[in-house]
Amino acid sequence: MMKNALAGIMQQAQKMQDNLKKAQEELGAMEVQGESGGGLVTIVMTGKREVRKVSIDPSLVGDDKDMLEDLVAAAINDAVHKVGKMKKEKMADVTAGIPIPPGFQMPF
Repeated sequence: MMKNALAGIMQQAQKMQDNLKKAQEELGAMEVQGESGGGLVTIVMTGKREVRKVSIDPSLVGDDKDMLEDLVAAAINDAVHKVGKMKKEKMADVTAGIPIPPGFQMPF
């Protein structure tokens, strides 16, 4: 009897691991767009937090270098924040119904 229960738990754990791996792959392929300055600076970032594209409105070029740098940093931070939110939502789907201790961080 105990052996069957353990086998069931192991099977569940393997299924969750497969689902997590699949979710990680899907997240890696997803892209978010971060922006600042009302869209004057946009950043396209993957779920792996790799920046794919940086777009800067021509009106900002040659203007105030410090402001432009701040806008680029803000757009990157916006994209990083959106990736984090996307990951949290995705993991909530994957781990639904699985008792995970509060505050437990996924290893990615």
